[in-house]
Amino acid sequence: MKKILSAFAVLLTLTFGRACSRSAKLKHVWLCSCLLAALTACNSNEPKAESAATTDGMAIVENIMTRTSIRQYTDQAISADTIETLLRAGMAAPTAVNKQPWHFVAITSKDKLKELAATNPNARMLEQAPLTIVVCGDMQKALEGEGRQLWIQDCSAATENILLAAHALGLGAVWTALYPRDDRAKGAIEALKLPDHIVPLCAIIIGYPAENPTPKDKWKPENVSYNEFGGKAE
Repeated sequence: MKKILSAFAVLLTLTFGRACSRSAKLKHVWLCSCLLAALTACNSNEPKAESAATTDGMAIVENIMTRTSIRQYTDQAISADTIETLLRAGMAAPTAVNKQPWHFVAITSKDKLKELAATNPNARMLEQAPLTIVVCGDMQKALEGEGRQLWIQDCSAATENILLAAHALGLGAVWTALYPRDDRAKGAIEALKLPDHIVPLCAIIIGYPAENPTPKDKWKPENVSYNEFGGKAE
């Protein structure tokens, strides 16, 4: 767009000398002013767009870095629209061969939350939470052969998406493992009446935070290699 406007500006400049009449010269000046304004707008928009992209990018990184596990919640309910947003975030996760081998059970019933809490001694916070999403693998959608266990990676990616979305929405959440702990998985299967082809990977317990723990700084340079194991940064 800028190139086109510049070309018109050059063309008008070359023809300026041919504009003999006063009215023609005034018209020429007016056209040049319009072109100058348009060029200025193009130039001014680019830094703003770049700045906005940088700001948005840093906000996303900040959301990742400040997320932490929350185990205490207020009594505030979570709206149906917010729950759907969390589920949409989960389903936006990457998935091998786009198989999407997942199923999500959103639990808002207090009785059901208490029943599920009774099956897992490490998830007592379920009783006070307004929402829990159990992320499950659907074995009828999973890959066959060597890639079958990739459902675990797919559902783990979905779980992280939900955790990050919850944090971005002002919610607190914690990931509690079910699979491959048979004792925990069995309790969830019974409480949620899951069929044989649905395997509960984890329960994400969610609510508005009643605590504000400091996020852990997990950056450790010694856990990173460059180009090969043990390789240093150039």
